Amino acid sequence: MNDKFPIPENEIGRLAALRRYNILDTLPDHAFDDATKLVSYICGVPIAHISFIDESRQWFKSEIGIGVSEVPREITFCRYTILESTMVEINDTFLNERFKDDPNVTGGFNVRFYAGVPLTTPDGYNIGTICAVDHVTKKLDENQRNALSIVAKHVMAQLELGTKNFELDAQKKIAERAVLAKDRFLANMSHEIRTPLNAIIGFTDLLAQTSLDEIQSEYIDNVQIAGENLLLIINDILDLSKIESGNLTIDSEPFNLRKTLKHVYNLLKIKVAKDVEFNLYLDADMPEMVIGDQGRLNQILVNLVGNALKFTTEGEVTVSVKKTDETEDDYSLRFSVKDSGIGIEKNKLKTIFDRFTQAEESTTRRFGGTGLGLNIVKQLVDLHNAEINVKSDQGRGSEFFFTLTYKKASKNQTVSKTSSSNNLGELKILLCEDNILNQKLAKSVINNFGFELDVANNGEEGIELLLENKYDLVLMDLQMPIKDGYQTTEYIRNEMKMSIPIVAMTAHSLVGEQERCFNVGMDAYVPKPFKQAALLKAIKTAMNKDNETKSDRILDLSFLEEMSCGDENFRKEMIQIFVERIPEQVAQLKEVFQQNNADAVKRLAHNMKSSLDIFMLTDLSGYVSLIEEESSLGKLTNEIEDRINLLYCGIEDAVKILKEL
Repeated sequence: MNDKFPIPENEIGRLAALRRYNILDTLPDHAFDDATKLVSYICGVPIAHISFIDESRQWFKSEIGIGVSEVPREITFCRYTILESTMVEINDTFLNERFKDDPNVTGGFNVRFYAGVPLTTPDGYNIGTICAVDHVTKKLDENQRNALSIVAKHVMAQLELGTKNFELDAQKKIAERAVLAKDRFLANMSHEIRTPLNAIIGFTDLLAQTSLDEIQSEYIDNVQIAGENLLLIINDILDLSKIESGNLTIDSEPFNLRKTLKHVYNLLKIKVAKDVEFNLYLDADMPEMVIGDQGRLNQILVNLVGNALKFTTEGEVTVSVKKTDETEDDYSLRFSVKDSGIGIEKNKLKTIFDRFTQAEESTTRRFGGTGLGLNIVKQLVDLHNAEINVKSDQGRGSEFFFTLTYKKASKNQTVSKTSSSNNLGELKILLCEDNILNQKLAKSVINNFGFELDVANNGEEGIELLLENKYDLVLMDLQMPIKDGYQTTEYIRNEMKMSIPIVAMTAHSLVGEQERCFNVGMDAYVPKPFKQAALLKAIKTAMNKDNETKSDRILDLSFLEEMSCGDENFRKEMIQIFVERIPEQVAQLKEVFQQNNADAVKRLAHNMKSSLDIFMLTDLSGYVSLIEEESSLGKLTNEIEDRINLLYCGIEDAVKILKEL
C-alpha cells in the first residue's frame, strides 16, 4: 500500500480508462454543472462535486462550495471511495476512526457528513466520484441514496456519449481528409490525362475544319466521338466531388435533342454484340430543339445505354423517348433504356444506385466497370429535379426510366457552332504554357481565329515578354514551373499594376479553382480540353470588362431554415453575422499563416467550421478541417496555404451570394 493513499489493485487499467474519456482539465460543462446542482438539492447539502482521480490529484469537473479546481489525492475522502463498488456514506465524521483527525474534518472544509458514489465505467473501473458533503451530521433516506446513484449513472452516460462523439468527430475528420485527398488525387490524375487529351481533341477539331473527303470525315468524326467519350469518363470521376460539394450545376442552353440522341446511338452502336439488336425509338411528337443541359443528358444516356449493352449478350437493347406532356413553356419527356440482359435481383434493386455497387460481386470480374456510373446518373437526374426508376427481372432484363422537363426553344434560338470568325478585330495574345503540344495547339487555334500569338514557357518568361511588348490578352496556364499561373497573375495585377485581360486555362479542374482564378484577378476561365468555341467565348468574355463572371456556387440554406423554425429575423441575423465576421476571420487566417503562427491557424480554422457547416458549405468546411488538422502538427506547409487561398475565394463567393439575398 502507498504511504500516502491506498492504490486499487487495477490502478494501471483504471488510469488508462480515465484517460480514454479525455475529461481531465476540460472546460466547464452545463450537463455536469446541472448534475452537481441536482445532488446539492436532493441531499440538501452546501457542498457537492463531480471529480476524477488520477495518479496524484482529485480534479473537480464541477463543484459547489469548494472553490478550487483540484486537491492532492492524499488528502481526499474519495481516495477510499474509488476502492468500493457501492456508495460510501459517513453520517458523522467525528465518530469515524479513519477520518476523525483529518484536517478537513477538524478544520479546512469542516466535513461532518460525507456521501460518495464511485463513477464506474462499463468495464468496471472507478475513475472518479460524485459526492454530497455537509458541515452537520446527516443521514440520507432510501430515495436520496437511489437518486444519488441514478445521477452517478447519468454522469457516466454523459462521459460515454462524449467519448462516442469524440470518436465520431475523429472519424469524420479522417473521412473529410480522405475525401479531400481523393479529390486532389483525382484532380491531379485528370490533369495528367487531360493534357494529352487536350491536344488530341484540339488538333482533331482543327483537322475537321480542313478539306476532307467523305471517308476521312467519317474517321475524324469517330476520333472526335471517342475523345469526347474518354473525356466523359474523366468528367464522371470529377463530377463526384463537384456533386458532393454542391458545385455542379445544370446548364440551360438550346440544343438539338434529336441530334443528341442519335449521337449517343452512333457512339455506342460499335459496342453492340453480334446477337443483340440495338434500337432507337423517337416519338414523332418529340421536339427538335429544347433548352437544357445537353452534356448532362448525354452523360446520363451514355452510362445507361453503355450498361445495357454491356450486360446484354443476346436479344435487344432499346432506347425510347416519348413526349408525355406539353405546356406553354415546357416539354416533359420520358426517357427509357430497356434491355433483355442478365437483369437484377429484387433485393439488389434498392442499392443499385449506390456508389461502387454492382448487382453481384462477380459483375466486376465478368463485365468490368467501377460501379460509379449509376450513382452519377442518379445524382444528375436528381439535379434535374427528377427521379430515376428501375424495373427488372433476373435473367429477363431491365428497364431504367425517368422523365425530364425541358423549356421550349424559340424559333430564332439555334445551337452555337464552332467558328473561327470573331468580332474582336486583330488581337496580339501572350500564351503562358509549359507543355509543347498545348503550345502548338493553341498557336494553331489562335491563328485560326485571326489573332497573333507569342509563347512563354513559364510565368517568369511571360512577365519579361509583358515588359517588352504590348499585348491585348494573356492566356494563362495554372500549372507551370518557376512561377505558376496564380503567382504570375498576382504579380501582373499587384506589382506591374496591369489590367490586361487574363484567361485561365487548366486541366486541373479542382473544386474551388475557378473561384480562386477570378479572385486573384483573372477575367475568364476555360478548362482543358477546350473546344474552339469555348475558348473564343472566354476570350470575348475577358475582353468585355462589363461582363461579370458568373459564380457556379450554389448555397444550400436548408439547415439554416430548419434552425430558424420560420423566424425570418433569426435567419437574417445569422446571414448578417456570417457576412460580417467570416471574411474577417479568413483574412486573419491568412495573416497568422504569414506570421507562421500554427496555433493561431489551428484555432481560427476550428472556430470557422461550425459557421460553414450551418450554411452547408461542405467543400469549404472540408478545407478548414484539413487546415486545423495539419496545422496541429506545428508546421505550416504550402498545401495549407493553397487550402487557405481556396477557402478565401470560396468565402468571397458565398458572401456575394448571401448579400444578394
